[in-house]
Amino acid sequence: MERTQVLELMGTLKLYGMRGAYDEVMATGIKRQHEPPKIVGDLLSAEIAEKQARSIKYQLTVAKLPIAKD
Repeated sequence: MERTQVLELMGTLKLYGMRGAYDEVMATGIKRQHEPPKIVGDLLSAEIAEKQARSIKYQLTVAKLPIAKD
C-alpha cells in the first residue's frame, strides 16, 4: 500500500496522531530495522499522545480560566 493511501485511510479513521507521526516513525523504523510490531506500537503511542493533548486542550477551553493580568 502506498504512503498516500495509508495517510488517507488514517485521516478517514481520524487517527491524526498516527498520521502526523507516520513519516518520522517509518523512517526511524526502517533506519534501525525495527520489526513491524515495534513500528505499529510507536504509531499507536503517537496517537495516544495526540488524543491526550487534544483532551487537555479541550478541558482547558471548557474551564474558561481567567486571563492572567500583567
